[in-house]
Order: sequence, then structure tokens, then C-alpha cells
Amino acid sequence: QPQLVESGGGLVQAGGSLRLSCAVSGLTFNLYSMGWFRQTPGKERDFVARISRSGASTYYADSVKDRFTISRDNAKNTVYLQMNSLKPEDTAVYYCAADRFFAPVNSQRTEGYDYWGQGTQVTVSS
Repeated sequence: QPQLVESGGGLVQAGGSLRLSCAVSGLTFNLYSMGWFRQTPGKERDFVARISRSGASTYYADSVKDRFTISRDNAKNTVYLQMNSLKPEDTAVYYCAADRFFAPVNSQRTEGYDYWGQGTQVTVSS
């Protein structure tokens, strides 16, 4: 029943910026921690960033720390990923995910999230 719909992906030059959005419906949004993951063909889906229910706490993969910012607007049931200083290695399909029963040990694992969007393609040219 819950739906997560990503948008905002596209083609950008290295060093550029892009903002992804994830619109969530069918659940009580402020009861869920939210995460962003990314995946390239033939590789596992990797953790990018997460944000707590209230938005007070965030955590980032080392590869994106200081370049990406995750945020949420609970009034709009939307989570965002602002991506700056993009690199070609950031090219991937980006997925939004929702986690109802948060535990730190699961925060960076795909198994720790209950619902997923269909993904949006981000391509960074060199």
C-alpha cells in the first residue's frame, strides 16, 4: 500500500548539482526514518544517506559526506537529497526507502528498510 516515488534525476556535468525528491504516501510519514541508496548495473545496492523521523539526525556514507545533504519536510511527506560537487562515480539509480522500526545496526543495510521506490537515474558526465 505505501508508495514512494522518486524524481529529479537526470544528466549533469561533473562538479554540478542535482536535487532528488521522494514523495511518500500510504503511511504515517513522521513515524519512518528515511534513507537513500544507489545501485549501478551488476553491483549491490549501496547506502548513501539516512535521516531520522524528526529530521534531527542524519548520517552519510563516506563517499558522499560533505557533498550530499539529506532533508525532509514532514508537512509535505517528502524527503530530499541535495547533491553537490557531483562526480562520475556518483552515476547510479538512486532509490528512496522507508524504515518503520529503526535500529542503528540496520541503518545502512537494504534489509533494514520496509518500503522502496522505483528509483531515478542520475548520470554525471566527465
